[in-house]
Amino acid sequence: MSARDLFDLTGRVAIVTGAGQGIGRAFAKALAECGAVPVIAELNEAKAAAVATEIMDAGGKAFAVTTDVADPASIDEMIEAVTDEFGRIDILINNAGIFSTLEMRPFDQIPLEEWERVLRVNLTGPFLCARAVLPAMRQAKWGRIINIASGAVRLGRPNYLHYIATKAALAGMSLSMARELGGDGITVNAILPGATFTEIERKTVTPAQKERIIAMQCIPRAETPDDLIGTMLYLASPASGFVTGQTINLDGGVTSS
Repeated sequence: MSARDLFDLTGRVAIVTGAGQGIGRAFAKALAECGAVPVIAELNEAKAAAVATEIMDAGGKAFAVTTDVADPASIDEMIEAVTDEFGRIDILINNAGIFSTLEMRPFDQIPLEEWERVLRVNLTGPFLCARAVLPAMRQAKWGRIINIASGAVRLGRPNYLHYIATKAALAGMSLSMARELGGDGITVNAILPGATFTEIERKTVTPAQKERIIAMQCIPRAETPDDLIGTMLYLASPASGFVTGQTINLDGGVTSS
């Protein structure tokens, strides 16, 4: 395989959950630029359609499907729509999650309903989506599952216990899945972004807090979705065929392992 072929994503069908905004939107646009067809699997129908239109207006291909990752029936409908349209699923990026709308508070003050909702979306959702794409990937003997966890796990960040718990579990789940799926030609890896600033408003981060976050990094600037794209594309491509079960920190050097 040539060096060019190692990174070729032409015609690959890539499901990106939560791709209507933020990191997921950036991933979908980058995949389209590399010749893949991103599936915008997004709860907000209008945002999904907007991202798909944005990609198609730039000359790429995209497919928007309203999807609730907390609902198995909704995921099944999304998978059926994708397979009917394209006949294949090559890549799954489990990006959807609840974070920016959460209030910072001690864990003993987190309402049980909120705890369960975060676990349902952030952890059960990736489990359900990964399970749903397996038939297509196993048939092709090729697949890439990329789970978006969080660098905050390694910092033990306080006052977001439900979020931290789900992202730590997602990183562990990636290793276990990798061991189960390697024989099927499917790799599973986790990306752990640092504090990534997007167009999504985060009321819990003040300008002073943003400065403190940047001061912790080896690279003294704010992290953006563009800082994650290269690693995502590598893990989605044939070039990473012998890379699985890994958790890759992308936090500008805040953590060292």
